[in-house]
Amino acid sequence: MGHSYRDLVAWQKSKDLATMIYRETRSFPTPELYGLVSQLRRAAVSVPSNIAEGQGRLTKGEFRHFLGIARGSVLELQTQLEISYELGYLAKERHKKLIQASDEVLRIINALSSSLRDR
Repeated sequence: MGHSYRDLVAWQKSKDLATMIYRETRSFPTPELYGLVSQLRRAAVSVPSNIAEGQGRLTKGEFRHFLGIARGSVLELQTQLEISYELGYLAKERHKKLIQASDEVLRIINALSSSLRDR
């Protein structure tokens, strides 16, 4: 585990997802700034942040714990994306793209977590 968290595909992809979420939520209605916008951004930023923090821990068990938190944040993000779509804040194609990107992050986190368990 001598590598930097920046080398992890899970961190790279989740950071990209967070950036996408920030860009996408710029067009949300102003009243949502402290509602869905804030929640979506917090959940999105939580994913790469927890991956980075976990990678910096001393044991694989601690790393897996933080990956679990990151995974929970992805699921939280997906729920908020569904609500945003249903409220008409996200166009169908944008929603689909964000869900696909978050599914990919979820798969990568799950694979990384499994690899830490199997070693």
